[in-house]
Amino acid sequence: MVDLLQLEKIKKNIFRGNSRDIGSAQVFGGQVVAQALSAAYRTVDDRTAHSLHAYFLRRGDTEEPIDYEVDRSRDGGSFSVRRVVAKQHGRPIFNLAASFHKSELGLSHQSHMPEVEGPENLKNLSQLMTDDFVKLIPEKLRDFLTKERPFEFRPVNPINPMEMKTLPPVKHVWIKATESVTERLDINQCLLAYVSDFELLGTALRPHGYGLPFGDGKLQVASLDHAIWFHRECKVDEWFLYSSDSPNAHGARGFARGQIFSKDGILLASVTQEGLMRIPDREK
Repeated sequence: MVDLLQLEKIKKNIFRGNSRDIGSAQVFGGQVVAQALSAAYRTVDDRTAHSLHAYFLRRGDTEEPIDYEVDRSRDGGSFSVRRVVAKQHGRPIFNLAASFHKSELGLSHQSHMPEVEGPENLKNLSQLMTDDFVKLIPEKLRDFLTKERPFEFRPVNPINPMEMKTLPPVKHVWIKATESVTERLDINQCLLAYVSDFELLGTALRPHGYGLPFGDGKLQVASLDHAIWFHRECKVDEWFLYSSDSPNAHGARGFARGQIFSKDGILLASVTQEGLMRIPDREK
C-alpha cells in the first residue's frame, strides 16, 4: 500500500500511479483518493491536509496507470489549496480539492466515542467468513478477501451476510494496518483516506436487508463522492474505531457519515459519502 503512494513524477505538477486490483470491476475508490492526496502533498511544504472533497466521475481501469494533474490553486499565509484531476485514456475519472493548514494552536472540543467492545476479543473478517459464504463471492474478489490484506477489520456486532436481515443504519468497525507504518503524517493520512472508503456505504444498505453485495445483479453500488476532515494526527498501525451511520437513502442514492476515533477515544477524522444504490430492475 505504501508503495502505491510513491507516485512517479512525470513533469512539474503531474504524477503517475499504478493500481492494486482488489477484485472489483474498477479501481477501488479509496486508492484514487489516497493517490490524489499524495500527489497534492508533493506540491505543498510544511502544511498538513485538514480536508478533502472528491467526486468519482468514471470507472478506473486497473490495467492502466493513472495520471494525477495538480493545480496549485492558492498558497496563502496559513492555508494552501490544491485541485487534483485523475486521468486515464485521456479522460478525467476523478477530481479532488484538498486544503492544507500551517500548524497553529486554537480552541478544542470533540464528540465522545461510542461505548463499544474493544478489538481484542473480536473476530476479523477472514475468521467470520464461512465456507458457504465464501462460495457465494465471485472468484476474483474471493482471492482478495481470503489473502493477507494491508488492513485488518474487526466489526462490532457483525452481520451474517447469508441473511437478508434489516438492521439499524449504524456500524462500528475496528481497523488497523497489519504492519508497522512510518511516522510520517502525510503517509498516515493517505492510508487513512484509502481505508475510509471501506465499510462506509454499506451502512446505508443495512436497513434494506443488503449485507455485502458482490455484483450478483441484485444491487448496483458505487461511490459518487467522498469527503474527509482530518482533525488530529493519526497513526494507522494502531487500532482505530470507524463509527458510521446513514441518516438518509432516497432516489437510488445512499448517504453515510463516519467518525474515526483512536483506541483511547480521540476523534481523528470525520468522513461523509454519497453513493449509488440502484436496484437494476427499477432502473427505468
